[in-house]
Amino acid sequence: MKLVWSPDKASKAYLDTVKSCESLQESNVAELISAMAAGWDAQMIVETWSRGGITSTSIGLSNAIHETGGRHICIVPNEDSKNEYKSIMEEKTGMSPEIIIGEPEETLENLIGIDFLVVNCEKNDFSRILKVAKLGNRGAVLVCKNVSSRVVTDFRWKSVLDGKSRIVRSVFLPVGKGLDIAHVGPTGGKSGGAQGKMERKWIRRFDRESGEEFVIRK
Repeated sequence: MKLVWSPDKASKAYLDTVKSCESLQESNVAELISAMAAGWDAQMIVETWSRGGITSTSIGLSNAIHETGGRHICIVPNEDSKNEYKSIMEEKTGMSPEIIIGEPEETLENLIGIDFLVVNCEKNDFSRILKVAKLGNRGAVLVCKNVSSRVVTDFRWKSVLDGKSRIVRSVFLPVGKGLDIAHVGPTGGKSGGAQGKMERKWIRRFDRESGEEFVIRK
């Protein structure tokens, strides 16, 4: 199994987020992320949030969950952040996602099968978070928000992931304060890695004139 794109779910989540976030800051970021999460049929969405932060992305992710039927988990640093976040989300959406208090690096160790991860790089160290994140077997979409505000500007996905996941594609988008996005392939996929090599075919060819047999790996 791998992440499969669903344009209908993406469109529905996008339109719902346009309506929900019309008057909020970073609405364009929320609309894009919402459509991506729904389009990839994300079943476990995880994001980080701190007190005083913008919740438009969270609203967009909640709209995506309406389409996918999965889980939306938000990691906050303390009780005050939890109360503020819960109050805003209930006011804007009528509901609140699952909220976990703790440091992302510690909390993510207990969350298995993440297939959509959104981290605010103004508040969190994305590199450290990805080292402990347990991504789903279907693959995952990783979103780094507010990239232009980070101290570290030379951002490279392969170095961040330590080679433990295969990058299908990555892109930087000048949306909001900058989005760095990567699509990670499923584990045990056919392309790349040891399994890909094992599935290469051996082909036999005979030279009629010399009678010799050649074995070619394709």
